[in-house]
Amino acid sequence: MATINEPPTPGLLDHCRAMAQRSRQAALELATVPAARKAACLRAAADRIRADAEAILAANARDLEAAPSFGLTEAATDRLKLDGDRIEGIAAGVEAVAGLPDPVGEVIETVTRPNGLEVRKVRVPLGVIFFIYESRPNVTADAAAVAIASGNAIILRGGKEAAHSSRQLVASMREAIAAEGLPVDSVQLVDVADREAVGAFLQCDDLIDLAIPRGGEALIRRVCSDAQMPVLKHFSGNCHVYVDKAADLAMAERVVVDAKCQRMGVCNAAESLLVHADVAAAVLPSIAKRLEAAGVEMVGDAATRELVPAAGMANDTDFATEFLGPKISIAVVGALDEAIDHINRFGSRHTDAIVTADQAASDRFAARVDTAVVLVNASTRFNDGGELGLGAEIGISTDKLHARGPCGPRELTTYKYVVIGSGQTKS
Repeated sequence: MATINEPPTPGLLDHCRAMAQRSRQAALELATVPAARKAACLRAAADRIRADAEAILAANARDLEAAPSFGLTEAATDRLKLDGDRIEGIAAGVEAVAGLPDPVGEVIETVTRPNGLEVRKVRVPLGVIFFIYESRPNVTADAAAVAIASGNAIILRGGKEAAHSSRQLVASMREAIAAEGLPVDSVQLVDVADREAVGAFLQCDDLIDLAIPRGGEALIRRVCSDAQMPVLKHFSGNCHVYVDKAADLAMAERVVVDAKCQRMGVCNAAESLLVHADVAAAVLPSIAKRLEAAGVEMVGDAATRELVPAAGMANDTDFATEFLGPKISIAVVGALDEAIDHINRFGSRHTDAIVTADQAASDRFAARVDTAVVLVNASTRFNDGGELGLGAEIGISTDKLHARGPCGPRELTTYKYVVIGSGQTKS
């Protein structure tokens, strides 16, 4: 993405604008499609993905063959790889979105004014979404499904590492969309490998309503810098678990180890552990032993290192870092508010958890930690659209406007006011 901020060539800009214009027209048509037809389209798309499994696997094999030339790590290559079970998971994810309530048309509130005007606040689609993401084929289908379910058209720009897989998945979904009579350009995949294309789309604020970058922090910051339209994003996931003095210590150990080790390279994995001084000696050595067994490098403050000799010395950079791998920062705190202050200073407003049996402590933590998702007595790994009942998500937002946390179909809507009168005039 290094060239994202370079001006696109005129021909490329025209090509991208033409795609965006087709998306705009599709969005206008899709906005009024009934819920039952959108759901039927998504179920048909899931069936088409299953039917096209052989073609999808063949396309994925081409991506896997090229993976070494892109310098993909073993973990990244594993995320790229598809098999029969993973294709079924993609199809099932699309079906799950089909089963969600349709947010479009929901009357959020109604007020009748003294003059008889009925004022309705009605949920409507955002319009056209430009989604920039990295090399995970399942994200292609998830994002397309969430967009259709919420009545939006979407332009997909996936990573080159999954280009063949994404192209086949989009072809399968577009075939189902056309067969169900919905506007086929509701889902488009950018067909230009040139990185300048991203910059071109980001100039189309008259046609695209929202940009969503999903990937590394460098990509997201570049999109935010260049986008002429609003951007929904999170920069990093420096997530915390705080073990309170009133915690069930066996529970705390389970939660911390799961939050850090269940899957380390994701944005909702724990990167920092805070432990109340009153229970640190009783629980921190046992947690550290399990983290060490899992290959996790630990760095901590002086109090931590007294209890965990294997821990290195942590500095402010460590406490502010999203490691996305086998490393964690640890601090011992003297009070609940000290933990809250630490999180608000070093955290990324993504996901933070408290383990405690004290209701007042959990209430204060939930109210005062500035974060998109607070978990009480549960792993940070539950900050996920599917786990929270939203179905597939298009991303997790740490913004405060317009959506926050996991973003499913409802988060890709806005509202308009519909005012019903009976001839009222101002004069």
